[in-house]
Amino acid sequence: MYAAILIGLILSIMPREGSIKSVFLTKNAEFTLFSEAPIENIEAVSKSGYGIINIENGEVQFGVSIRSFRFRKSLMQEHFNENYMESDKFPAAKFKGKINTPIDISKDGEYSVIVTGDLEVHGITQKRSVPGTIKVSNGQLEINTVFDVKCRDHQIKIPALVFKNVAETIKITLKGTFSTVT
Repeated sequence: MYAAILIGLILSIMPREGSIKSVFLTKNAEFTLFSEAPIENIEAVSKSGYGIINIENGEVQFGVSIRSFRFRKSLMQEHFNENYMESDKFPAAKFKGKINTPIDISKDGEYSVIVTGDLEVHGITQKRSVPGTIKVSNGQLEINTVFDVKCRDHQIKIPALVFKNVAETIKITLKGTFSTVT
């Protein structure tokens, strides 16, 4: 099923005419969640996110399976999936948007960008403008971004009993190396 979704996303973002060399893909983007709270900091990492970037029209799509995040403690992972994110009901987080800065893929360099679009987490979609960098190097794109997500913006409930364990605002880091679709 994952492969079918990925193929559908690639086809939806590909240019109707022109060079396929303007479409870049990764299937192993790294997403990190970080919660800084008084009792303990919590970090989780997924290295199986996907991303598609169409440089020609600026369209981007990113996504990650919620269950793919790994925590230091198995109990944290269980609570994350069952109590907070409800992974069975909301299996993925997704972003679809547009790069607001032109990128010249014909020469190596680093670009500061703002990507504007829709972030869907926990079944709730919010408009977002996310800063980041895109580095063009040897025909590949390296992307990096760090942004915050407020739990309440996506109706993720943090029980009062654990408010000192889980932050209301979660820092998200996304890193990935993208290659052209061939």
